[in-house]
Amino acid sequence: DAFIAEPGNTLIVADYGQLELRLMAHMTSCESMVQAFKSGGCFHSRTAMGMYPFIKDAVDSGDVLLEWDYSKGQPTVPLVKDHFGSERRKAKTLNFSIAYGKTVHGLAADWGITTDEAEKTLQAWYDDRPEVKEWQEKTRNMAKGLGFVRTIMGRYRELPDASPNNYGPAVGHALRAAINSPIQGSAADVVMMAMLRLWRSEALKD
Repeated sequence: DAFIAEPGNTLIVADYGQLELRLMAHMTSCESMVQAFKSGGCFHSRTAMGMYPFIKDAVDSGDVLLEWDYSKGQPTVPLVKDHFGSERRKAKTLNFSIAYGKTVHGLAADWGITTDEAEKTLQAWYDDRPEVKEWQEKTRNMAKGLGFVRTIMGRYRELPDASPNNYGPAVGHALRAAINSPIQGSAADVVMMAMLRLWRSEALKD
């Protein structure tokens, strides 16, 4: 009701699935994430399987399934998302929280657990995806040294508060932005380029 095409025109809805996560996989060259996207299916269940060895053991033994084609009827055994719902929810939260530079204290507050428990869960995520942690450290150091970070298309985000000469909460905010800005900013780059290609597409004008 909010958007109505003019007579003779058609509205087109186009979206990317999990764009920020795909960009994080690409920008960090994270082998585990890239493989999970190539394999398809439920990305968050695959994350949980990589974080928790007991879930992988359950999948390998056939006690649970990663995915199921419901056109074949009901699954013969439970799915990861049902049997290990709590672990999968934490994996899903981390998948997005990592991209936004969320802290252990923030995760502990969100989950209602101790910071030690949150730290262990976060470490399990990084253990499966060490390339992401390496990229984050490199990006933070860039922000500290140069005072800016860049998106995949080269746009700048100035972060003067990231300087090691600064103190207080502004530094933490700037360093979280240093992690978030390249990913969110790159997502904006990709979407803008896609919108331009859709606008120029001869096939869509027919």
